[in-house]
Amino acid sequence: MTEPPQLAAAIAALKTGRPVRIEGKRPLTVLAVETADEEVLKASDPKMRAPLLISGWRAAALSLTNRRDAADPAEPVMVQRSGWLDVGAARALADPGRDGERPPLGPLVPIPVPDPQTARAALKLARLSGLLPASWVVGPVAGAVAISETILATAEPSVSLIARARLPLEDMPETQIAAFRSSDDGQEHVALIIGAFGGSPPLVRLHSECLTGDVFGSLKCDCGTQLKEALRLIAAAGGGVLLYLRQEGRGIGLANKLRAYALQDRGFDTVESNLRLGFADDEREYLHASAILRALGIAGVRLLTNNPAKVEGLRSAGTQIVERVAHRMPANPHNADYLAAKRAKSGHLF
Repeated sequence: MTEPPQLAAAIAALKTGRPVRIEGKRPLTVLAVETADEEVLKASDPKMRAPLLISGWRAAALSLTNRRDAADPAEPVMVQRSGWLDVGAARALADPGRDGERPPLGPLVPIPVPDPQTARAALKLARLSGLLPASWVVGPVAGAVAISETILATAEPSVSLIARARLPLEDMPETQIAAFRSSDDGQEHVALIIGAFGGSPPLVRLHSECLTGDVFGSLKCDCGTQLKEALRLIAAAGGGVLLYLRQEGRGIGLANKLRAYALQDRGFDTVESNLRLGFADDEREYLHASAILRALGIAGVRLLTNNPAKVEGLRSAGTQIVERVAHRMPANPHNADYLAAKRAKSGHLF
C-alpha cells in the first residue's frame, strides 16, 4: 500500500487535534485552535508560552491593525500568550460568530512573526483542512506530522484518473463521469464529459462544490441554478466538460461557509463575512482544474463564467481561454445582495 500524500496526512492530523510541523527555514509546529483540546495543548506547551497565529484579516476584525506587527491584513499575525489566553479564549477569538456575545478579551499583543513564509503555510494548511485560520505555535513535539512549506506554497499538483463510466442524464447527450485524485491533498474531483466536441475548444464550466445550493436547493446563492443551467448550455452547444471541484464555500470549506452564512444573517455581506472569518474573499485555486483538463487532452476552452478571477486563475495554471461565455442567473429575494456584493467587490461580470 502506498503512503498517503504528505499534505493529506498533515490535514488529517490538524483536523483531529494533533501537532503538525511545517518544515522551512525556521520550522514551526502548530496545533489548530479549533481542534486541539486542553490536554494536548498542555502536553505540547507545558510552560504555557505558545503564541497564537492568526490571519491578518482576522487581526483586522479584532482591531489590531493599529499595531505594527498586525498592520497588513494579507500577512499572518502572531499574538503573545497571556495568562488569560486558554483554549476557550483562543476559540472565542478565532470564531467571529462569538464576537457579539463574548466579553472583551485582552490585551492582545502582536509580536514579530519569525518566518512569515512558514506562518503563511501554516494558515494555508488550516484553510485546506476546513478549519478556522488560527493555530497555537508550540515547540518541537515528538511524533508531529511533518510537511514542507514548499508543498503548501509552490508545489504544482498532478492528477490521476481513478475511474470513468457512462452516466445517463435526463435530457442530456451521452455523458461520461470521471473521477480524478490529486497528488497533493488526495482530494477527488469529478469531470462530466458531455456529448462530442471534436477537436475544437469545448465549452467548459468549473463548478465549485456547494452542498447547500446543489443538493438542498438553497436560495442564498445561485450555485444550484448555475449547475443546472451549465449542463443545459453544454448540451445545447453539442458537448463540453463540467468539472465539479472540491472547493466548498469559495475554498474555505463547508463549516466555515456556514459560519459565513451566520454572519450574513447578522448583516455582513458575503465578502465581509469571509474576511471577518480570517480568509480572503476567494481562496480557490485552479491548478487541479487545469491538470484535469490536460489529462482529458484539452488545452484550450470556452469558459462558462462571470468571474474574471476564474479566467485568470485557469489561464495562469496553463489552460488557454479562447472565449469567456457569460453565465447569468436571475436573482431572488434571498440572494440579490449576495450577487450585488460579488459584482461590486469581487468584480463579477453580469
